[in-house]
Amino acid sequence: MTMLRGVIVGHGQLAQAMLGAVEQIAGVETGLVAVSNTDCDRGALEARIVAAVDGGPALVFIDMPSGSCLFAAMRQLQTMSGVRVVTGVNLAMLLEFVFHREGAVDDVAAHVAEVGARAVAAR
Repeated sequence: MTMLRGVIVGHGQLAQAMLGAVEQIAGVETGLVAVSNTDCDRGALEARIVAAVDGGPALVFIDMPSGSCLFAAMRQLQTMSGVRVVTGVNLAMLLEFVFHREGAVDDVAAHVAEVGARAVAAR
């Protein structure tokens, strides 16, 4: 099976900060790259995302379930096979991805989304 690539896309420095946190916690090669929407228009953001996906197979983790980052990703990636988008990225799902990124892209996407959802709680 192929190891999936992970692309974290976010507003400002969020993606890079999340990548740094995952690298610190995991202590292993993560297979993740960060993409920011800072200082770019929609076309430039789309180009950054496509370059980061590098043909796939890949999961693209977006910070919010709507907005410029999601729209840019969906516009470019909806026709690419082997690429899925997961919104509402959090550290729990990224860490799960790092240690379980081998498998069918649909299965991995569903699994990490479930792990990420379980990590959100009001206490």
